[in-house]
Amino acid sequence: MSRIHYQQCPLCGSDRISKKLTARDHTVSQETFDIWECATCTGRFTQDVPAVTEIGRYYQSAEYISHTETREGLINRMYHSVRKITMRSKQNWVKTAAGVKQGKLLDIGSGTGAFLSHMKQLGWDVTGLEPDATARENAFKHYKIESSSVEDLFRLEPAQFDCITMWHVLEHVHDLHAYLDQIRTLLKPGGALLIAVPNYTSTDARIYGAEWAAYDVPRHLYHFSPVSMDMLMQQHGFNIAAKHPMVFDAFYVSLLSEKYKTGKSGLLAGGFKGLRSYWKAWRHVDKCSSIVYECKLL
Repeated sequence: MSRIHYQQCPLCGSDRISKKLTARDHTVSQETFDIWECATCTGRFTQDVPAVTEIGRYYQSAEYISHTETREGLINRMYHSVRKITMRSKQNWVKTAAGVKQGKLLDIGSGTGAFLSHMKQLGWDVTGLEPDATARENAFKHYKIESSSVEDLFRLEPAQFDCITMWHVLEHVHDLHAYLDQIRTLLKPGGALLIAVPNYTSTDARIYGAEWAAYDVPRHLYHFSPVSMDMLMQQHGFNIAAKHPMVFDAFYVSLLSEKYKTGKSGLLAGGFKGLRSYWKAWRHVDKCSSIVYECKLL
């Protein structure tokens, strides 16, 4: 299998990189992968990840909720319940960031289409790009959303979108810098880019260490800190105008992490640790399990 071994940080290009920890793929393969850290930008990345042509098999799991809409198991049922709440937060972030109540929206990594369906009902003109064929089929099956392959990102007309969203997607993108450059060309003047990514400097990440579920190797190629996100966005002509906490992620990730750590559901222990992380994030957004970065063109 073809693997990618980085000699320099894939986020900032620095050669000040070193191994930090080893994490296991609990979802599909049970393989282990090393996670390295950059001393310059503080970003982390998964070392020796499968190439883009070969990583697909690591997404082939009935438990991979963003592709299947599965409700099997307590954690996935909780995910669906909370998603109804987070949809309202997402719609408000989009409207505020874009400065319009209705406009053109591009969702990259649109999964099974739940978010696009929600925004379409609010009057937005929506476009979805999704790499997984099964997820695209489920988007049409469940929501009548016709999404396209992500290769179409580089075929879209420039300066047409009021807002572009990537909800837990950027950490999956092999061609990170080309994506961000293209996204910049697709935004209208005054448009906004909203990126949600896990935060490895969060309280729950500190608690669980290598068993932190949001490392999700090898699917997560990069592991961002607020500092590394700021440096990355500036590289590509964006300013981070605001940061929003995805507070419920602390509970979801903690429950999953507890399961990985103990082999049991860990509802009580995971819920308590999630509450600790939630409380920290409520007061300090940079300690949130996942952060939404509201980015505007410089």
